[in-house]
Amino acid sequence: MASNLWSEDHFSCPVCLEILKGPVTIPCGHSYCMGCIKNCWDQTDHTGVYSCPQCRKTFTPRPVLGRNIMLAEVVEKLKKTGLSPLPAQSYAGPGDVPCDFCTGRKFKAVKSCLTCLASYCETHVKPHSEVTPLKRHKLVTAIGNLEQKLCAEHQRLCEVFCRTDQTCICWLCADKEHKSHDTVLTEIERTRKQKQLRETQTEIQQIIQERLKEVEELKQAVQSLKRTACIEIKESEKIFTELIRSIEKIHTEVIELIGANEKAAVNQAEGLMKKLEQEIAELRRRNAELRQLSETEDHIHFLQNFQLFCAPPEAGDLPSITVNTDISFGAVRKAVSHLKDHIEDFCKGELFKITKTVNEVAVYSLQAPQPRNRAGFLKYSCQLTLDSNTAYRELCLSEGNRKVTRKRETQPYPDHPERFGRLAQVLCRECLYGTRCYWEIEWSGEGADIGVTYKGISRKGGDRCCALGCNDKSWSLFCSNSSYYAQHNNKRTAITAPRSPKIGVYLDFNAGTLSFYGVSDTMTLLHRFQTTFTAPLYPGFWLHYCDSPVTICQLN
Repeated sequence: MASNLWSEDHFSCPVCLEILKGPVTIPCGHSYCMGCIKNCWDQTDHTGVYSCPQCRKTFTPRPVLGRNIMLAEVVEKLKKTGLSPLPAQSYAGPGDVPCDFCTGRKFKAVKSCLTCLASYCETHVKPHSEVTPLKRHKLVTAIGNLEQKLCAEHQRLCEVFCRTDQTCICWLCADKEHKSHDTVLTEIERTRKQKQLRETQTEIQQIIQERLKEVEELKQAVQSLKRTACIEIKESEKIFTELIRSIEKIHTEVIELIGANEKAAVNQAEGLMKKLEQEIAELRRRNAELRQLSETEDHIHFLQNFQLFCAPPEAGDLPSITVNTDISFGAVRKAVSHLKDHIEDFCKGELFKITKTVNEVAVYSLQAPQPRNRAGFLKYSCQLTLDSNTAYRELCLSEGNRKVTRKRETQPYPDHPERFGRLAQVLCRECLYGTRCYWEIEWSGEGADIGVTYKGISRKGGDRCCALGCNDKSWSLFCSNSSYYAQHNNKRTAITAPRSPKIGVYLDFNAGTLSFYGVSDTMTLLHRFQTTFTAPLYPGFWLHYCDSPVTICQLN
């Protein structure tokens, strides 16, 4: 052992830490492998200054390296006699457990003794196999941080496991603080937990196999979906191309109809103008003859021709014409505009049906988990604005159409078919469908109804069938200082919860859920509707009292 330590100190290269290979000695007296020192100096060749990696003494110019023949012979003899230092991989490096008995640079430990609470390299562990008292010690593969396996109070090995407290303890702890507890040897508890571990591993392996099978099924489903989607896109393009052609044909026919009508009317007018011009020319000719007759001095000629020239024109020769000075195709434009609105409304309805159908075609049925906190809900936040065309005339909109307040004076809103006529309600401009949406409402005063509705809710009646939550087209939550209640189709559910001035509304359209939350430091579920939505939804509000505003919050 002493020879090994001596060899290590004197015949290891300070750079690679291995036995010297082709040893050279530089001017300061230190020795290195030929390749190691050359590599070091090659890296500083551009500076022209060369130093010893150990003592840092500098040399200029670069020293000429010569093989140290005597040192090389000594190393070779050491190799033959087996006294060469241990290979580099036996030295303790990062992540290795060092030998507690080595001095200087430590070798890597191969065994740890749970009795001695120390780790040993191959050399220092030999007494445990040669000395009789040490043979009874328990050796295990080298482990680090042996001090963590000692009882902090008694500094003894934690060889006992307390099942009551689920912790490792020493024998003194087992006899004192844990005397009445369920305790066993760590080996016994390890055997029991090892069985549980194997069961868990078996379950995990089964889950892995199931997941692998699901992955393969998903891959096949994705490929099938891609093929089907490609076919459907091509077929849809054909259908929409035909639809565009049909609209273009109608467009062409309308333009041709207007042009033909224009041409016929112009031709008829031009023919009538020509006839009128001919009659005017004839009348002018007769008028000239009458003027000539009136100026003749021949009385006999005058009297002989008077009856001929003075006969009044026949009634058919002077037709009565009424000219329309306000010519316009406005009625045609109105009819075309009506066609556009009708097609757009029809397309919106059909698009909703198509969207719903497309959403039902899914590669997998797994749904994203419901949000558990406000940050999760905010991922689905949407921006909403109030639609002034739906607002009851006593409702005043402000803050960019995000705040609504009921006033005692009438607001100057124009007539509109979508305006609520007798109930103080207003809807948002945005429609929600086929997705997840979240928005927050702040309310104050005596209270209001917060809800959603289909566009088809009645607007002009004054009874409750037009109100949010009082029909089969809407769902609402009434908020007041003293109570909450949820309502749909005129069925009311009372809710017991503390007053919350901020309400969060979460819509999962495809899952058919509409949830209302009290928003504070936590999200408190007030009520959840479960249904099947069949049309786009519009958020809305019903204000029962004056000066009790409702505001749509701006969410980031």
